[in-house]
Amino acid sequence: MISGVRGVLQTKTGDRVIVSTQGGVSYELAVPLGVLERLPAEGAPIDLLAVPVVREDGWALYGFDDGQERTIFQRLLGASGVGPRLALALLSTLGGRRLARVVQEGDVGALCTVPGVGRKTAERIVVELRDKLRDVAAEEAAAAVVPAEQAIQALVNLGYGAAEADRAVRTALSQDGSGEAVDLIRAALQLLTKPR
Repeated sequence: MISGVRGVLQTKTGDRVIVSTQGGVSYELAVPLGVLERLPAEGAPIDLLAVPVVREDGWALYGFDDGQERTIFQRLLGASGVGPRLALALLSTLGGRRLARVVQEGDVGALCTVPGVGRKTAERIVVELRDKLRDVAAEEAAAAVVPAEQAIQALVNLGYGAAEADRAVRTALSQDGSGEAVDLIRAALQLLTKPR
């Protein structure tokens, strides 16, 4: 089984990339939009994790630069009615971490923003994957703790009360969820300085 492709990025077009390996073999991989945006320029070395999908009419490779995103893709394929194209669309529209959080929270509306996902499909995804993506959502929540604590401390250093800073950072996290300390501080300051 192919679990990764290492080589030189030959081309990137649409949602596909072609990677040429040292052995003279080139692989075409479909990738989510987020991966495509993070890829280096053509001609640069590249190392992608891969998921092969074999069907009656052929096989395809799907590439990821993040192990967690690959895991989410594989778990999406385990849900009834979710094929590789829909799984790729979900990851391209929402991103891996946000998708895990949306499923965990049962946010059917957010899932319905993905092209090809109707209300019934969104509800089925939530029911079938909520438990399977719990560990990913928990990892994301744990990863957000340190930047959140840094943001709260920075606001306290600026003269805001600890409770007030904590409330503002929690609100900023729930609205954006990016998790970066600088972004949280900026968003929390906007909330704290907003006229009431």
